[in-house]
Amino acid sequence: MRVACLISGGKDSLYACYVAMHYGWSIDALIAVKPKKISWMFHYENISLVPLIAKAMGKNLLIKESEAEKENELEDLKELIQKADVEGVISGAIASEYQRTRIEKICHEIGVKSFTPLWHKKQEDLLQDLIKAGFEVIITAVAAEGFGKDWLGRKIDEKCIEELLEMGIKYGINVAGEGGEFETLVIDCPLYRKKLRIIEAERKWDGSRGTYEVKRAELMEKNSCKKF
Repeated sequence: MRVACLISGGKDSLYACYVAMHYGWSIDALIAVKPKKISWMFHYENISLVPLIAKAMGKNLLIKESEAEKENELEDLKELIQKADVEGVISGAIASEYQRTRIEKICHEIGVKSFTPLWHKKQEDLLQDLIKAGFEVIITAVAAEGFGKDWLGRKIDEKCIEELLEMGIKYGINVAGEGGEFETLVIDCPLYRKKLRIIEAERKWDGSRGTYEVKRAELMEKNSCKKF
């Protein structure tokens, strides 16, 4: 099946794309909506890195800037899916009915199938599977009780997962960040031919929430990458 993957640069969208490839589907295009402000539907933090990620994957990217107005941004997505000319669309929704149902509605209107391979997957398992599959993921935004500035730019590893599970018990956070508790960026994964190297980044913290904004990044051969 020929499909397009909705990507943001975050862990869920790229892992969903990875799962789709394991199904044997042909990833014909990557689709990204670039909101001008924080959006209910689309990733905002570090979305400007998506073209670099598409280059790392060696895939065609269809991207459109959006005013991020609730219903209009769905029309932006619809336009991109139509341009992709595929049979199905892959998205990384895990538990958000808001996102899943809106993507399904658009796909139904234009006659393509919507697939959410991570839907209702146990979230601890998802994080563990990411690590086992060779995904290198960092946290780029936090907005929930229990997080501090030190979480910005932090790599998701076994210790990180343990702490997220503890915070889930103590504060009731979603351990995979599905409730907006944190956002992520995939630095490397099996989908990438080259790895992202962060050259310059800025941590912004207002006392209760913060972002890790990547100012400059480049692609490097995987065997020659230096840790940022």
